[in-house]
Amino acid sequence: PSALSGGEQQRVALCRALANTPRILLADEPTGNLDPTTSETVFAALMTLVRETGLSALIATHNLELAARMDRTVRLDQGQLV
Repeated sequence: PSALSGGEQQRVALCRALANTPRILLADEPTGNLDPTTSETVFAALMTLVRETGLSALIATHNLELAARMDRTVRLDQGQLV
């Protein structure tokens, strides 16, 4: 795994998480530390899965642009929902 690029590692992690066909995916910074192009590729693949399979995804991110593209958002500030 260490020979893989960051984007490849993220995609492998996503595939591993989806291997058992879960109904809910919990993803912590799925596009964190990726370049913009790879980040978009990973995000687009995830959103395709959500749309085509009915998968629910709960995604934690610091990326406000990514968060703005979600169906619903919840913001935490100092451990409180705001």
